[in-house]
Amino acid sequence: MRITWVQPEDLLPHEFAASRDEGRDVSALERRWTAAGGSLAAPVTGASPEPAPPALRALAVELLDAADALPAAAEADDLAGLPERWSLPVSVTHDRLHGAWLGRAVGCLLGKPVEKIPRDGIREILTATGRWPLRDWFTAKGLPDEVAARWPWNRRSAPTSLAENIAGMPEDDDLNYALLALRVLETHGRGFTSDDVAQAWLDWLPGGRVFTAERVAYRNLLLGYAPPESARRHNPFREWIGAQIRTDVYGWVNPGRPDRAAELARRDAVVSHVGAGVHGAMWAAALAAAAPVASDVDQVLDAAEAVLPPASRFARTVRDARALGTGAGDWERVVDELCARHGHLHWVHVRNNAALVAAALAYGRGDFERSICAVVSGGWDTDSTGATVGAVTGALTGAEALPERWVVPLHNRLASSIAGFDGIGFDELAARTRRLAA
Repeated sequence: MRITWVQPEDLLPHEFAASRDEGRDVSALERRWTAAGGSLAAPVTGASPEPAPPALRALAVELLDAADALPAAAEADDLAGLPERWSLPVSVTHDRLHGAWLGRAVGCLLGKPVEKIPRDGIREILTATGRWPLRDWFTAKGLPDEVAARWPWNRRSAPTSLAENIAGMPEDDDLNYALLALRVLETHGRGFTSDDVAQAWLDWLPGGRVFTAERVAYRNLLLGYAPPESARRHNPFREWIGAQIRTDVYGWVNPGRPDRAAELARRDAVVSHVGAGVHGAMWAAALAAAAPVASDVDQVLDAAEAVLPPASRFARTVRDARALGTGAGDWERVVDELCARHGHLHWVHVRNNAALVAAALAYGRGDFERSICAVVSGGWDTDSTGATVGAVTGALTGAEALPERWVVPLHNRLASSIAGFDGIGFDELAARTRRLAA
């Protein structure tokens, strides 16, 4: 058995890539690793085919420790310009929170079958089934065998996320984390701590349902490393997308107050992330705080940018991507440019995916279908970006105005392995969220 995202020999190549991206010099560590027979190729799916011999694995642990000991990367983190007053309304309706929950589920479900399939493969599948450009659920009907063999569906998701087999919202980590955030708030209130989040993971979140940075942090918690050290030890995924997908609920319970949403998101994010990984969580929470009360998507994007350290790489990334999407007539050209800028990053990194989200929101101009289809067809972490874009545009639209062909297949039912939530309805989730918002 090869457990993904935790084997030392698999973490180390990812650590080299992460350190280089942060501007840290790991060349001496790389030379020691390759001289001993280690590979610099980072396993894309989280685990190399064969375990390393004991001596090589021991060296991987030693080099991970050495990388952890290098000076931390400098990252702009100045929030001095955070507005003291916000012009957004603070009263939220059930309909718009319901739309946010439904939109998150629809966008996630749309992206699930093609998660891990690159953009070219997504387009080939859609073209072969007569659905390009994307405007409906993916289907295997009519898909030629050679295309299916070249671009296999996500094996976990295909049985529950294609047009012919959707029967409710299947379990997904993008929704599990929203449920867990709801439970943290209902249990501890707005004064919860990072330790409370960590304990909630251990109490309620099965270890097999967490991935990348969260799986490393989960392991670190079991080893006795409390936040924020749980995010730093042997964690090359510290600036990947994981924290960004966890924080919508912190925005929904703070309508019109992106600053408060971002602070709750930061407390959650530092359990597993640093730097841009934390900034992504703050940005997503601020999007979620603005979307249920804003009048248009520009208000939402303005509010989310306002909570970011303005000189940070993450802030520059989403601002530039938004500019690319604004007024664009050809979405494919927008994605071409995003790939040219960010294509060197892993498909689950936070910056490339946040750029795609920002560009899709600007391009979609608040239209639900246009926005979720754009972001999913762009590739990378399709279910997570679909969820974020769906949540924003679903909140802007409201549940009553969402197209039936997207909402009806959910059957108002969400599957989850988190105790007490399996089979829950999105209307109930909206009602519980609104109580917290009040």
